Amino acid sequence: MAAEIINVTTQEQLQHGLAIRKKVFVEEQNVPLDLEIDEFDVISDDVHHILVQDEKGEYVATGRLIYYNNDTAKMQRIAVLKDYRQGGYGRILMLALENRANELGLTYSILDAQCQAERFYAKQGYETISKEPFDDAGIPHVRMKKTLKEE
Repeated sequence: MAAEIINVTTQEQLQHGLAIRKKVFVEEQNVPLDLEIDEFDVISDDVHHILVQDEKGEYVATGRLIYYNNDTAKMQRIAVLKDYRQGGYGRILMLALENRANELGLTYSILDAQCQAERFYAKQGYETISKEPFDDAGIPHVRMKKTLKEE
């Protein structure tokens, strides 16, 4: 499977990512649009959006990274279109986000995983650090963390 990683730098690319998120979170999971789209959905030095494109040129996955604190990235809005799940695109997206965090000099990555995706993130090396699930947009989540590089 060939995939192209795109570091989002244009408004057009950002819109492709938002379209994927709307399909996954708003249409499939019934997250209200006003909760899904927020102040980090911009082109900025403070937020890094990633798109994954398949070999046919289709945009199939997206995610973003924000600064959680001085040494930690927070991975957010991880979304893979339904027809492309189980195809390795989620893993590719996570590796791309983690590579970006490394380029930014960050040591750790955290994310709030939907409970149904907890096993996927565990396979990517994330450990659950929250004591019990919490609600985010009506969906149970757990907080997970991964060391990207040893200090």
